[in-house]
Amino acid sequence: MEIAVRMARIGSSILSLIALMMITVMTAYGGYSLWDSYMVNQGGFLSNDLLKYKPNGDPEAARLSLEELMAINEDVLGWLTIEDTHIDYPVVQGETDMEYINKDVMGDFALAGSIFLSCLNTSDFTDRYNLVYGHHMDNGGMFGDVLEFVDSQYFESHQTGVLFLTDRSFDIQLFACIEADGYDKLIYRVGPEYGTEELLDYLKASSTQYRDIGVTPEDQIIAFSTCVDAATNGRVVLYGRLEEKEIQEGQ
Repeated sequence: MEIAVRMARIGSSILSLIALMMITVMTAYGGYSLWDSYMVNQGGFLSNDLLKYKPNGDPEAARLSLEELMAINEDVLGWLTIEDTHIDYPVVQGETDMEYINKDVMGDFALAGSIFLSCLNTSDFTDRYNLVYGHHMDNGGMFGDVLEFVDSQYFESHQTGVLFLTDRSFDIQLFACIEADGYDKLIYRVGPEYGTEELLDYLKASSTQYRDIGVTPEDQIIAFSTCVDAATNGRVVLYGRLEEKEIQEGQ
């Protein structure tokens, strides 16, 4: 009888120890998951150390700011801002379109990645069609706000942006937002040799939101593409027309 009682106590102690270990592991995993989610979301926004390189409206100051950033990473091309959104980032370009999927502007690993121009585009944005990629972050970081343009009121109240380069800058007039598939050949066919006439007809007929600003195949177009869900091929792509800013006298 004593042996049975002793064995029961030992068994109970072992079960209690196992339960305690499981609770400890689950608590640690939950804490790590929260920390990991926090770090991923924080990575979607720029630090003050990087924001200091953001160009302002002065062309010379913009050039100097971008050249400082380019001295840190030669893949930096410019700085993109869509007014009244969280989209306010440097734009880079890698040798492939996978290079900056999980790498930040400083070249360090980051799940949020960077905002990057397609490797098939010309780096000075002289193509008729320029395609820029960014991750969809649930907290609105990176290209998370691109999804907001599916809503008609948001689309109508957010119509402009700016692209700063070292030698010039562009106003961006937003005119279309389309829900598409990641394998759509019209949207994801880019390069200096491609025109935009067929694409523009497609956008006018199929966009979720569209604003007629008189865009033509002779205009320079910029597109901002992001995932709807990482587990699907769904994409939302926002389109704008690039209009080179005139340099005012004395600037």
